[in-house]
Amino acid sequence: MQLVKTALLAYGGSGKLFHAPFLNVHEGYELIGAWERSKKNIQKDYPQTKSFDSLEDVLQSDAELIIVNTPIYTHYEYAKKALEAGKHVLVEKAFVATSSEAEELDNIAIEKNLKLCVYQNRRWDSDFLTTQNILKSGELGEILEAEIRFERYNPNLNPKAWKEKNQPGSGILMDLGAHIIDQALVLFGWPEAVFADIRTLRPNSEVNDFFDILLFYPNNRVRLKATFFAKEQLPGYVLQGRNGSFIKMRGDVQEDDLKLGKMPNRDNWGTEDKTLEAILNIGEHRKKIETLQGNYLGLFDDLYRSIVMDEEVPVPASEAVKSLKIMEAAEKSVLTSSKIKL
Repeated sequence: MQLVKTALLAYGGSGKLFHAPFLNVHEGYELIGAWERSKKNIQKDYPQTKSFDSLEDVLQSDAELIIVNTPIYTHYEYAKKALEAGKHVLVEKAFVATSSEAEELDNIAIEKNLKLCVYQNRRWDSDFLTTQNILKSGELGEILEAEIRFERYNPNLNPKAWKEKNQPGSGILMDLGAHIIDQALVLFGWPEAVFADIRTLRPNSEVNDFFDILLFYPNNRVRLKATFFAKEQLPGYVLQGRNGSFIKMRGDVQEDDLKLGKMPNRDNWGTEDKTLEAILNIGEHRKKIETLQGNYLGLFDDLYRSIVMDEEVPVPASEAVKSLKIMEAAEKSVLTSSKIKL
């Protein structure tokens, strides 16, 4: 099998949890190293790798794929330099800080015939896949209303100082919003208008930590909500159709298992506890729905085929452009206290 040599631009939380384990177990990738600015840790976990001292060292290496997993405000600069160096690029969500930056990077990748992909791993979450499957089945009939929530209880400021600074790419809208806006667009497509409420609830915080976004479609409404003040969480997914209702708590186990040091596999990885099964209530029948298996390896599978077999990337930059336009419309809605037509 052809190997895709891959380098990370950081080996902190995301590199250690969301990328290196999957690159390590996937038979199509060779993890060659990471750019490490201070602590040199990657070789402890993966002895065959190299710790690069600078971005220039990474770009001059034989890496074919560069993973940009640094703070969002750096994504545009680093991704552009990687593309200009002739590398394929996978960029962490929320991709970049503005839709215009996203469009520029997309155009560069197209001109250079390179693969540019956005790391929207939550499309491969067990709870989302189960919700998507029910929607595709048509059992609920016409969807009249839907909700997607990503709620946590975390009233303290993030110890990573850069996440709390008022700078491009900071705040919950870019962080958790990037996930659920993307999921809404996958499930329901492009809306007609946006109305939003975005707030800062934590004392001394410089960034937004709450949002409530309403997407308007011709025949239905989709509400997206995230907060750091949800001690008791509501279902992550709610679909209300003419035939009945579907509710699903968030339950994907992959992040928690990765934090425990478990390595992904293709057998039982991403299998939720049965107590978190969804409820489908149609007519006289109220039943539990078995949760589909989640696995971020699916993203790496699709990206591998994209690079080696010249297939479409799993999450094109053009789709990130749409998500960013929704965020920009939401921010405009708050400033104008009005519904923004798209």
